[in-house]
Amino acid sequence: MLHELRLRKAEEKDVEHIWSLLAEYSKQRLLLPRSHEEIRKHLGVFIVAEAHGDAFAGCVALRDFHGKLYEIRSLAVVERFSKAGIGTALIKAAVEKLAPHAPCTVFALTYRARLFQRAGFKIVEKSLFPQKIWSDCSLCPKKESCDETAVMLELS
Repeated sequence: MLHELRLRKAEEKDVEHIWSLLAEYSKQRLLLPRSHEEIRKHLGVFIVAEAHGDAFAGCVALRDFHGKLYEIRSLAVVERFSKAGIGTALIKAAVEKLAPHAPCTVFALTYRARLFQRAGFKIVEKSLFPQKIWSDCSLCPKKESCDETAVMLELS
């Protein structure tokens, strides 16, 4: 775990860092790509991690599906900071941001289910989230053979 980790709301200066990091994960087919415009439009829902002072170390975003359903998405950590607890810290920060909206449900589709399980999430069926399937999954190149795991946390 990093001792010098700061989590904060994303700012305009973070757009290029976020885009670059998400593009790298997208090339590996681990995340859906996000355009500069999309990141800029939704900048208010991103949380950024900075390590060792001001080095961009990762990001996460929240999506409000309304009806007390939220998604943790675009969770990514810069490779040189992996295994330092930043992903866990970003998940926890996203969940804390949702505390005022409780009771609510937060979910994610992920390749790192254990990371989410350590934060209290349970593995569930993807079919619980038709809103996600209709909005993003229909655009995914893996839609017919999705290999992500759905995780969910109920906040009360």
